[in-house]
Amino acid sequence: MKGLNLKASLLIMVIGLVSACGQQPEKQTEGAVSEDVTKDWNLGIALWTFHTFTFPESLDKVDSSGIKYVESNMFMKAGPALKDTVVGQLSLDGIDKLKQLLKDKGLHMESIYIAGDSTVASWKRQFDIAKEFEVKFVTGEPPVHLWDSVDSLAGLYGMKVAIHEHWKGVSPYWHPDSVLAAIKGHRNFGACADLGHWPKSGIDPVEGVKKLAGHIIAIHLKDIAVFNDPKLQDVPVGKGVVNFPGVFEELKKQGFKGNIYIEMDVEGQPSNLPAVMQSITYYNEQAGKLK
Repeated sequence: MKGLNLKASLLIMVIGLVSACGQQPEKQTEGAVSEDVTKDWNLGIALWTFHTFTFPESLDKVDSSGIKYVESNMFMKAGPALKDTVVGQLSLDGIDKLKQLLKDKGLHMESIYIAGDSTVASWKRQFDIAKEFEVKFVTGEPPVHLWDSVDSLAGLYGMKVAIHEHWKGVSPYWHPDSVLAAIKGHRNFGACADLGHWPKSGIDPVEGVKKLAGHIIAIHLKDIAVFNDPKLQDVPVGKGVVNFPGVFEELKKQGFKGNIYIEMDVEGQPSNLPAVMQSITYYNEQAGKLK
């Protein structure tokens, strides 16, 4: 009897272990389905969207949208209190004043678009300002002959360079292949994939994102009405030709983690805020489908 009881006990233990093992895959599958893959995507607004306004005015518009992340640029006027000095020429005191404005509104400026000229000194000055703003990375289009120097500066300042694309004829980085050429051998270079500028050069943004897999630091979220027309201005996200569901699925597949900035280039409008709000709604709808 003792032997039979021992065998029975062992059999019960084995069945329990087998049952537990059989249930484990179901738990993992359930977790994978319910996981929010966009939790590491920080939706923000590139302040270039409001480039006809000053830095403080732009922050007011961002604040009213409910978005908490912004990407500034070196060309914006800092406002009347700072004599409308452009951000790229501010003193340390001026930079501190803008940082306080960000803090007061609970906004996070994790990157800034920089643009030096053909000299290393000009790029160093831009990095100096970026460092004072305490950004995590810079966005820009460094001249080909300065690749090594800008890469070294980025390493010195402890930040990455997200190479941005404009369209063909305006920037050497209009094609994903040219961005990859810059990244090769430069450990501090990555990509800022501009989804609205690519179509102006006839490039499918989904294919562009695929080509830059593993190198994308940030996204500029914009849309365009048709392919192959660089003269066209952008439209609210989801109203043009960009296949955003395909882009988002590809970013999910790549395990992208980073900032996605809504950006509008349209000028002559009282404000791009209504279009930005449409873009936010569309993004939230599409991102919600990835959960």
